[in-house]
Amino acid sequence: MARNVQVKQSASASAKRRRRGNNTVDPRSLGYTEREWNRINARDERERRMERRLAGVLIALLALVVVLGYLVWFYVIRSHDYHLSMQYDSHHTVYGLGGADSRSGLAESFAQELCVTDSDQNLDMLNIGALSAGLFDLTDEEVIYAKDVFTTRSPASLTKIMTCLVALKYGNPDDIVTVTDTALDIEYGSSVCDIKPGDRISLKQLLYGLIIASGNDAAMTIAEHVGGSVAGFVELMNTEARSLGATRTHFSNPHGLTDPEHYTCVYDLYLMFREAMKYDLFMDMISRKNYYAEYTREDGSGVAVTWESTNHYFTGEASLPDNVIIYGGKTGTTEDAGACLFLLVKDLYGNPFIAGLMHSADKDVLYSEMNGMLSLVFYA
Repeated sequence: MARNVQVKQSASASAKRRRRGNNTVDPRSLGYTEREWNRINARDERERRMERRLAGVLIALLALVVVLGYLVWFYVIRSHDYHLSMQYDSHHTVYGLGGADSRSGLAESFAQELCVTDSDQNLDMLNIGALSAGLFDLTDEEVIYAKDVFTTRSPASLTKIMTCLVALKYGNPDDIVTVTDTALDIEYGSSVCDIKPGDRISLKQLLYGLIIASGNDAAMTIAEHVGGSVAGFVELMNTEARSLGATRTHFSNPHGLTDPEHYTCVYDLYLMFREAMKYDLFMDMISRKNYYAEYTREDGSGVAVTWESTNHYFTGEASLPDNVIIYGGKTGTTEDAGACLFLLVKDLYGNPFIAGLMHSADKDVLYSEMNGMLSLVFYA
């Protein structure tokens, strides 16, 4: 009996092999009755259906794993990447792309650590007649007050903030500069340090004359020395402005006298002023009430001069505001630009703020409105 079962099993296996290769196998040749043969075929068919069903289930599971893996990547991993929706380009004034971290490969925001806004701020808190005004909290990186900070205007001698920045970045303050006739290529009656062609004076002294006395002759001499020519220096000014994100700025000279192609805005000046603050020499310049300089004339004779600040807070012509300390800044005035002023101030805890006004009616109004805007520091 056992042998018969063994023979049957062997025959069954042989039958399977033969059926797979030949569907016309005669069951009698294998020792099966017709009934047994049909039962075997039915069982084999069930097994084949089961195998196909199992293969389908495995394929479905594999597809499900692929789909779930994609969903995890898309919604969990990819969603945590940094996406700069307002990448920096030549038309955007606030946001953008500053660089990339080589370790992570993630782009850094251009506006990182900047006070940013895309609209006026807190106009209801203060009535300012100046056409443009801005107050920037450098500690909390917030814009406290903003009025038309992106509207381009003639900057007058606020231009010299950028002149000084470019000279500090590309020049050597210890250079001894020989003044040329280029120093005289300015409007008659504009502010000067009264340097003469042939004078030998250090670049550092010229920079103090530029910021404190607002000397246009100093601006032209600095530009020629550092840039190789005034035009070359102005090109550096515009390149530096673009690198800072000051995209609503274009300079045509280093001193700020009126020109249709010479303009900037309060927000761009904030960017320039903030960058210049990285230089200790600039910080000392803007804080000085006066500066004493000694240099030589072309004939070798000595010159000793004291340049006085044009800042009315330093000269006592304007009353000091409450609750803030005036560290220093830069003034500017022309008929086209009106009265302008940019300041670095600190609250009573030492927190720094940059404040700027462009195109006030006159200097008395300028300092009165600046005091009003600085009163907002108390609420910052």
